[in-house]
Amino acid sequence: MSLNSLQNLFVTELKDIYNGEKQLVTALPRLAKAASSPQLTEAITKHLKETEGHVARLEQIFQSLGLPDRGKKCKGMEGLLEEGKEMMEEDGEESVRDAALISAAQKVEHYEMAAYGCLRSYAQILGNNEAAKLLEQTLKEEEAADEKLNELAEGGINEAAAAVGASGRTRSSTPGSGR
Repeated sequence: MSLNSLQNLFVTELKDIYNGEKQLVTALPRLAKAASSPQLTEAITKHLKETEGHVARLEQIFQSLGLPDRGKKCKGMEGLLEEGKEMMEEDGEESVRDAALISAAQKVEHYEMAAYGCLRSYAQILGNNEAAKLLEQTLKEEEAADEKLNELAEGGINEAAAAVGASGRTRSSTPGSGR
């Protein structure tokens, strides 16, 4: 499809994020399993359910446009997920790995927020109010997921990771040190 109209760009970007969301549905269970923090595991598992809803909303938009719900390969998401996979495979302290998983997950969330923000704007300009409403709903869920990741990072996971010294041992075993 050539990019000779905003409508074509809208469809191209829909296909891209659709494939990205499908990649996430596959990747999120592995990410949840790699997390050691129960709260992080819970947040990732909750977002998996939301991501399945994002896929369904995109399929609804494709249907309303009379288009097949096939995505083009989302290379951006593929790259972000590959970076996250590399983090999961690294040896190291659990708390540091959890901080790395949050970082990887937030990169994905920011990518998605950018995609859904653009798509919502395109839908509004094109007068596709139903698509704009569905895309806005997904955008809000992506923003909430990012905020939850921030809360987890700032609520102790990053502090626990900071307590790990260069040798992989905890710097201090005093109360409140994360261990």
